[in-house]
Amino acid sequence: MIKILVVDDSALMRKLLGQIFAREADFEVQFAPNGLEALDKLPVFKPDVITLDIHMPRMDGLACLDRIMLERPCPVVMVSSLTAADADATLEAFRLGAVDFIAKPAGAASLYMDELAPELVGKVRAAAGARLRSSLRLRDRVRHRIAGAPRITRAHSEPAAAAATGEGLVLVGTSTGGPPALEALLTNLPQGFPWPVLIAQHMPASFTGPLARRLDKISALSIMEVTEPILLKPGCAYIGQGGADLVVSRRAAGLVGAPATSLAGYLWHPSTDRLVRSALDLLPASQLIGILLTGMGNDGAEAMTLLHQQGGKTIAEAEETAVVWGMPGELVQKGGADFIVGLPGIADRLQTLTPACR
Repeated sequence: MIKILVVDDSALMRKLLGQIFAREADFEVQFAPNGLEALDKLPVFKPDVITLDIHMPRMDGLACLDRIMLERPCPVVMVSSLTAADADATLEAFRLGAVDFIAKPAGAASLYMDELAPELVGKVRAAAGARLRSSLRLRDRVRHRIAGAPRITRAHSEPAAAAATGEGLVLVGTSTGGPPALEALLTNLPQGFPWPVLIAQHMPASFTGPLARRLDKISALSIMEVTEPILLKPGCAYIGQGGADLVVSRRAAGLVGAPATSLAGYLWHPSTDRLVRSALDLLPASQLIGILLTGMGNDGAEAMTLLHQQGGKTIAEAEETAVVWGMPGELVQKGGADFIVGLPGIADRLQTLTPACR
């Protein structure tokens, strides 16, 4: 039985969310109208997952989340509106320890709850199995979870690969737990990193811009959201715009990253599979490196397995550090991972596979 605590100041939202969870035979649900009452319920109800609204009286969602992670760490899924302000608040929630978020319907919520239900249930189930460590915040947890353990695990027995040379790209896919994982990866790459880094992070359109701006402030790389075709340059990382896909093309000046209308054949957006396939159409696999970080589902596993089979290199985040070992786990199970690496070691491994920084 998965015990869920729904925290929302709206009686209507509590009712609607409760109705969704009541349809599932393995959910037990309790409710709190604000952060203070939620904290009172923690030691008694002992929830497996908390859904947490951001804007509430008496104690808002961020203050409540901060206390939860200090007093009784528990997987938290934020319930957020698709506004710029709420995007920034949700990214702050990831820093504090939330594992995922769900977009609150705009307008008459009751009209959209049936559409929301599958995503909500899926994210709560994934959160129930998310890896938390009681003594650390998410950002620290993903960096230090495997302290004292080997940082790199070889997925195969062949000798370590030599660094590639010339023009190339790094292709990164992630979903649940992605923002802190991207922070851990990108902040450990130097300013002169030789290959452009393209990132497919599953997020709505209003969230990927704030994510890029936040990461740009704390990274030596120049990090930007791709909202129009842009020439890809070394020392830069490019985050696909939410709600669309990020694809690679070639123009006279060089390789270009561009947003593309999402296609029905791809379930998640921005799509890692589509990003990788577009790069394979233009460059030899030996000039591509694929990285799958924490995330629910299997996006990227098929295309990165193809990349591996054609001679490219792939890195799957190790289960020990992934908040949800869905996407990287699928890559490992398909035999498509050249390296299985705990998050603290991925940046180092990546630098051994690319040309030396100038």
